[in-house]
Amino acid sequence: MHPAPSIILFTTLSGLGFGLLTFLGLGMPGSTGFTAFVFFTIAYLLAVGGLLFSTFHLGHPERAIKAFSQWRSSWLSREGICAVAALVVMGIYGIGRVFFAQHWGLIGGIGAILSLATVYTTSMIYAQLKTVPRWNMPLTSPLFMALSITGGALLAGQITLAIPFLIISAGIQVAYWIMGDGRFAASGTNMETATGLGHIGKVKAFEPPHTGTNYLMREFIHVVGRKHAFKLRAIAMVLGFALPLIFLLLPFGHFFALVAVLCHVAGILTSRWLFFAQAEHVVGLYYGKR
Repeated sequence: MHPAPSIILFTTLSGLGFGLLTFLGLGMPGSTGFTAFVFFTIAYLLAVGGLLFSTFHLGHPERAIKAFSQWRSSWLSREGICAVAALVVMGIYGIGRVFFAQHWGLIGGIGAILSLATVYTTSMIYAQLKTVPRWNMPLTSPLFMALSITGGALLAGQITLAIPFLIISAGIQVAYWIMGDGRFAASGTNMETATGLGHIGKVKAFEPPHTGTNYLMREFIHVVGRKHAFKLRAIAMVLGFALPLIFLLLPFGHFFALVAVLCHVAGILTSRWLFFAQAEHVVGLYYGKR
């Protein structure tokens, strides 16, 4: 799949933002007043900013409101509804924390659940797609959830929680890559299943379907070299997990905490680029690219 910058930023930033909102809703940290205002501002900038980036990928952003109408069958609609609900509920909870120094626990708990639900619905947009075997597997949603919670713990300054979450999410990330590498072959998808002509016999393309590139080839076919992918995976692991873990294990300091967060974000951006770039759509079979 084409790794569109808008979608990479959307999934990364919104995941971090809703991860932070989850911890804030649970009272971590329990600050009030101006300090709470800073935390909520960061969370909303990330969450709302990420959601805004998602509209850049739409052909008609002005029609984005219609995405809310298909909630019965569309994970995209469910994501939008959960996101709006989470932002509204956490906004009410934030008002209590910032202006009244009140911890409205029930409202915060509901907001935390809605924030996690938003991340889950985002992950299901990809996990449901049978046409992309690398996404259509059990580890896609756990990966999104783990990275969101880990990023939220780092941003919330919850060091004792961030350390084990970094280890767990790193393990899930490696497992996702290992399982994903063999997913396309294991899916049994081939030229026969892609064209629906397998009942006739062996299917083979005599000529390329097009003499030049088209929309499908630009958006759904992106080839990443094995060596290049390995290097990027190593960078993602070092920046996203190893370095933050090292900085968190050092004597606490705000500088080290900030560097840990920045390294983690850079690593997740790299990982998310691979998430899209290495996703093989079955349409590649039709064009002889798989």
